Amino acid sequence: MSQAVEHVLIVGAGLAGLRTAEELRKAGYEGELTLLGDENRAPYDRPPLSKQYVRGETDDTTLRPAEFFTEKGIDLRLGATATGVDTVAREVTLADGSRLGYDRLIIATGLRPRRIPGFPDVPGVHVLRSHDDAARLREQLANTGEAVVVGAGFIGCELTASFRARGVDVTLVEPQATPLAAALGTEVGALVARLHTEEGVDVRCGIGVESLVTEGDTLRGVRLSDGTVIDAGLVVIGVGSVPVTDWLADSGIPLAAPADGGGVLTDDTGRTSVDGVWAVGDVAAWPHHSGRNKRVEHWTNAGEQARLLAAAMLGVEPAAGVQVPYVWSDQYELKIQVLGTPGGADEVRIVDDQGRKFLAHYFRDGVLVAVVGAGMTGKVMKMRGQLAAATQPEAAH
Repeated sequence: MSQAVEHVLIVGAGLAGLRTAEELRKAGYEGELTLLGDENRAPYDRPPLSKQYVRGETDDTTLRPAEFFTEKGIDLRLGATATGVDTVAREVTLADGSRLGYDRLIIATGLRPRRIPGFPDVPGVHVLRSHDDAARLREQLANTGEAVVVGAGFIGCELTASFRARGVDVTLVEPQATPLAAALGTEVGALVARLHTEEGVDVRCGIGVESLVTEGDTLRGVRLSDGTVIDAGLVVIGVGSVPVTDWLADSGIPLAAPADGGGVLTDDTGRTSVDGVWAVGDVAAWPHHSGRNKRVEHWTNAGEQARLLAAAMLGVEPAAGVQVPYVWSDQYELKIQVLGTPGGADEVRIVDDQGRKFLAHYFRDGVLVAVVGAGMTGKVMKMRGQLAAATQPEAAH
């Protein structure tokens, strides 16, 4: 592409948007580069929000200092929310009514937390996605003795561990059979449940939440689907997220069906079928080893996609990247690591169970496809080479 006249506009200043801007400069792009963020805060790291930040152990989660954007020639515009896009005129409309032209548009708008329909909006009920969400949660946590966490995915489990570290009594409610069942399966999920139970968490699986219990605008607790009432002054809803794509309505940019997880449909470099439009990160449904397009909501995935997208956009060979997908979750003193691509239908073999620490191998059609461990960093990471060799055609997407 002609770099002398190009303007690349990245909508979304989270990790994926920032990494893409960095990778474009690293790959040699010298043209105009604008990064739009809808928050009034410089790009920050989200993983610490459910751990060190909410526990009060750190205040700064900023990814890059202000001078970085000046040095790299990145026009960072904060408090700028995109509300529409005209792909013919190549313009993005902002909430203030202004329009911003582009030659290449990269959609990196990420996710927003899913709410539970019918729940009243009362103080004490939280979701966690943004820094502001985490700040409100941390403030209330300082004066809370009992909490309910609804949803035992990674965020729910991490918050549960953080709350226990602050001495809060926690009930963890999950409609599936175990915590992390969707991500890791029920065999490993049972080991995660055991960990939380040992830490004093009241783990209730296979049950849902029917309603909030309130007195006026005061939260008193939750009522479960079996009629049980759990007292709590703080409730966190962690039942997943949905991609931020409403601003793309009527744009002609192809979206995956909600039943398939939604998101912007792309090829394996982030390119959409609309000329000049790309997508990256949590909002992007890239081709997946399962044979369909799928969003992957992992920290490491954002950087890998940014590397591939930048190279494809500039027509250069991508720099070497990760070969095996990797994600981790810090819960209590343990690091739970996921190497590879575990699936719900995989054969799971618990190869080492030391109580709190454990190691599991996942097989698909007799082939090792993933390794999951808690507190066994060395044993997990030494399997990277074996996984890369076994799943090379599937790696990195």
